[in-house]
Amino acid sequence: MNQQEYIEQRLDNQITWYDTKSQYNQRAYKRLRVFDIVAASAIPLLSAGDRLGDYAGIVVGVLGASIAVATGVSALFKFHELWIQYRTIAETLRHHKYLFLTQSRPYHEADAFSTLVDAVEGVISKENSSWGSFNQPKGQSSPNEKPAIAATDS
Repeated sequence: MNQQEYIEQRLDNQITWYDTKSQYNQRAYKRLRVFDIVAASAIPLLSAGDRLGDYAGIVVGVLGASIAVATGVSALFKFHELWIQYRTIAETLRHHKYLFLTQSRPYHEADAFSTLVDAVEGVISKENSSWGSFNQPKGQSSPNEKPAIAATDS
């Protein structure tokens, strides 16, 4: 695989994957947080008014339960943590790409392409190794790697 193929087929693919996943997790996290804020703010207003009559207790209960569900979903899927993790990895890969393309340190030597491959594969391998432990409930053993197809699916 030559330099151009590696950058297009591996590096750019990984940057796109991590960018996309970061954006998805950011949107999910922010939507759930906005819902929590709006629902929590509505509860005192609904509790104080008589407009809903007999239904006020039911509406307040549904809002409270919905907040609990949204908080639980956010904790379960770790949207905030994954948003930050994936953004960091995407920016790290992008950083290496631009240093290589501009032949800046450490990519200014004759073996710059090998150095790039080592750096990129190291970042990806480190993330793959930490993925299993990050996504397991505490107290359970976990595999050391995420499935190989996870980094290429959409």
